[in-house]
Amino acid sequence: MVSRTVTILNRTGLHARPAAIFAQAAGRFSSTVRVLRGSQQADARSVLALMLLAAGQGMEVTIEAEGGDEAAAVTALAAMLETDFDREDTIGVVRSPP
Repeated sequence: MVSRTVTILNRTGLHARPAAIFAQAAGRFSSTVRVLRGSQQADARSVLALMLLAAGQGMEVTIEAEGGDEAAAVTALAAMLETDFDREDTIGVVRSPP
């Protein structure tokens, strides 16, 4: 298992649109990926579960992945949260395959 703690920089946190983009990106990996905030955890492929974390801008979350591409998954998904990946001028970059 690989994990990394990051601070969310996106201005809306993991709300609807960013959660959907993040879940779509997580779905590209074969590893099981979870996002943890305190004692809560969410399946990274579930938009609703991500939104229920109520993870806003400036909050720390931990991304955990387990499987064949776990390191790549954590690296790519952490990079998303450490940038303002919901901005229109970066959306094409984020949606490219990791």
